[in-house]
Amino acid sequence: MQQALFGGGCFWCVEAVFLQLKGVTQVASGYAGGIVQQPSYEQVCQGNTQHAEVVFIEFDEQQISYAQLLNVFFATHDPTTLNRQGNDIGTQYRSVIFYFNTEQQQQAEQFIHCLEDDGLNIVTELSPAPTFYLAEAEHQNFYARNPSQGYCNFSIPPKLAKLSAKFQDLIKV
Repeated sequence: MQQALFGGGCFWCVEAVFLQLKGVTQVASGYAGGIVQQPSYEQVCQGNTQHAEVVFIEFDEQQISYAQLLNVFFATHDPTTLNRQGNDIGTQYRSVIFYFNTEQQQQAEQFIHCLEDDGLNIVTELSPAPTFYLAEAEHQNFYARNPSQGYCNFSIPPKLAKLSAKFQDLIKV
């Protein structure tokens, strides 16, 4: 199994997207890139810990590649607005890729350069993977357990519709 660590706004939204993909065996919501050990959701939401809300992904590269994960990541969030995804504002909602090895770093850099060559101003942070702190149990698989929750009901269905329209071949049956 391979690993990926992405932040693209609220982790409930990012988690809901990646749970749909073939070859993805685990998605866990959590925090990374900050200065506090074992941060809580409340601490991260205050924006003072420097953590980003992220998802830790385990995937089988025989079924889905890191490049395909990058493609889904960039297509399902806004990588052009600094520290903001929709109504979620703050460094904890930044667009970030934490890479685990040189190959992931190079693939992410190349992907970002291609987007920039297409005229996009990409603000996605690219950094080595720091310690990942698992979020509290109530945040895991949140959308599946709370599909009618107001924020989820507003934010996640459009992302899933985009995923279905653009990446039908990558979605689990």
